[in-house]
Amino acid sequence: MASNRIPDAVKKVFMETFIAADIAEPLASFDVQACAAQVRGFMESEDYDIVGVRRDGLVEGYVERDSLKDGVCGQFQKPIEEAKILDDTTPLLKVLMALDHAPFGLVTMLGKVGGIVTRADLQKPPVRMWLFGIVTLIESRFSELIERHCPSDDWKGHLSEARLEKAKVLLAERSRRNQTLRLIDCLQFADKGRIIARREDIRKLTIFASGRQAVDTTKQLEKLRNNLAHSQDILTSDWGAIVRLCEFIAAE
Repeated sequence: MASNRIPDAVKKVFMETFIAADIAEPLASFDVQACAAQVRGFMESEDYDIVGVRRDGLVEGYVERDSLKDGVCGQFQKPIEEAKILDDTTPLLKVLMALDHAPFGLVTMLGKVGGIVTRADLQKPPVRMWLFGIVTLIESRFSELIERHCPSDDWKGHLSEARLEKAKVLLAERSRRNQTLRLIDCLQFADKGRIIARREDIRKLTIFASGRQAVDTTKQLEKLRNNLAHSQDILTSDWGAIVRLCEFIAAE
């Protein structure tokens, strides 16, 4: 690595591999004169929170399920401009960052609104693979920074004896299986975060503004990775980690 930043070629993969179209769902829509009560019934049966409103065949607005009362859809529609609009080619990174500020985004295809993406769509396989890859990339970068700035395993002084012993036990087990590794390869992600937090010269090469932020964020990312690996829900408790992950890549 020629610098302390993620290589451009690697970053390009994560910026361009997945796009909004990979996770968006078709946007159900109804004519502006459609009966609001019937549309609400449809939305309840399908568990939709948002549907589009059409005029002359084109989506010109949207309605939220809870807003529909007696009357026609047009009475309750919101202008399309009030929603977050994303092109279907928008990189997944930007989609996730947009969803940090809005509960959903309407997706345009060939310049016309035809899809929707919500936070629930982040549970889909493309997003989970993308997130796992980025977490792995960041952990690898942490290892590279520590090795570069802590010659002769100076990093050991920043961990407790208990954490070092845990790494040594893992190294012995892997050595027994004929795996050629070093002690640093057996550190947990959170351990690497602690080292970076305690070495200001290394921390300043990251986006972390403080040692506490480095420790807390690394713990969040480790938890996110574990949930991804074990097919657990990643929205209920990991949303903050996902946002930090996107900020990390964007800042690089």
